[in-house]
Amino acid sequence: MKAFTQHTGLVAPLDRANVDTDQIIPKQFLKSIKRSGFGPNLFDEWRYHDIGQPNQDNSTRPLNQEFVLNFARYQGASVLLARENFGCGSSREHAPWALEEYGFRAIIAPSFADIFFNNSFKNGLLPIILKEAEVDALFQQAEASVGYQLTVDLAAQTVTRPDGVQYSFEVDAFRKHCLLNGLDDIGLTLKDSDVIKTFESTYQQRSPWLFGAIK
Repeated sequence: MKAFTQHTGLVAPLDRANVDTDQIIPKQFLKSIKRSGFGPNLFDEWRYHDIGQPNQDNSTRPLNQEFVLNFARYQGASVLLARENFGCGSSREHAPWALEEYGFRAIIAPSFADIFFNNSFKNGLLPIILKEAEVDALFQQAEASVGYQLTVDLAAQTVTRPDGVQYSFEVDAFRKHCLLNGLDDIGLTLKDSDVIKTFESTYQQRSPWLFGAIK
């Protein structure tokens, strides 16, 4: 998993509340359990005028020019600004996979759905909860200024605006540690690989009949 320490990036304002996971990555794209290949279909039903399908050539599809991520000024955005209850709906890790592969490193909103919130940390995506008034101010500035960027510092737990104003956010200490060090569940387990190997060796010596050849 990619570590997150400090990131400065272009902001894309998605001014919609209650964005659910089926809108983030529609159900027809859930056939694969690989972590890659979902970025081109992020917000598929909003980005395109037709209905997308897995393994489709998206370059020939009709774009919805009124959708914010299709605006030229937001190309290359890596910080998503959203409204309350982002990521609600059904549980699917494909949602943070799609957001991360598209290029987003952080999402800022007044609130998130719990499962999406947890899945984001496990996949290198930082969900940041700010006060509604702070989010409103960010929306106003992002929409008024082309090339609007924010700096997110996970270690300091701050979001810094171009004018120097800083907002602080809370984050669980364990999740913070994992994200700072790029540790997902597998990475955490592998940190104890020597202990696991020692246990397996000792257990095999104590119970050799359990490790005979399987026929």
